[in-house]
Amino acid sequence: MSRGNLFIVSAPSGAGKSSLVKAMLQADAQLRLSISYTTRAPRQGEADGREYHFVDRDAFQAMLERGEFLESAEVYGNWYGTSQPWIEGGMRAGHDIILEIDWQGAAQVRRLFPEAVSLFILPPSIGELRRRLTGRNQDSGEIIARRLAAAREDISHALEFDYLVVNDRFEEALADLLAIVRARRLTTAKQMERQADLLGALMGSGE
Repeated sequence: MSRGNLFIVSAPSGAGKSSLVKAMLQADAQLRLSISYTTRAPRQGEADGREYHFVDRDAFQAMLERGEFLESAEVYGNWYGTSQPWIEGGMRAGHDIILEIDWQGAAQVRRLFPEAVSLFILPPSIGELRRRLTGRNQDSGEIIARRLAAAREDISHALEFDYLVVNDRFEEALADLLAIVRARRLTTAKQMERQADLLGALMGSGE
């Protein structure tokens, strides 16, 4: 069985990452989303095991000490981590895995999985990013200002990624992301794994 691909998707808050990843999963049945662990409280409408695995700080720390996280980071006072055993198992089973993480986590993952494909989603402008964050009606003006400052920091790391996708028109951004996934599956290295019998027959028979 061919080993699955690992896709890292990062973006500043408000760029539309979660909506785009959700649409990717709906459009491509071969993709699987890694569900991160977090110490933050669930937001309205979120469910344990769907958006995140919600754990307390003691449980998170115990997992960290056991070396169960592929990457972990503290964001806005809460901890987030990705389960390494789940990622490894999914890839061995041939699944293509999406990691929806920040640039710090992406850097950690790339060190362990240099073959991972990293994608960064950009907003069309800072003004549009501010409009989207304000339109959520979830945060105060102070928190929005903090998120915008953090977004500039996030964007300063965009050139560390393999691909940049601008989310101006949602459907176009989604098509770009899916095209990157498809292209990765069609690389010679991956086709040599998936189509070994066919390539052997075609190259060996001479017919």
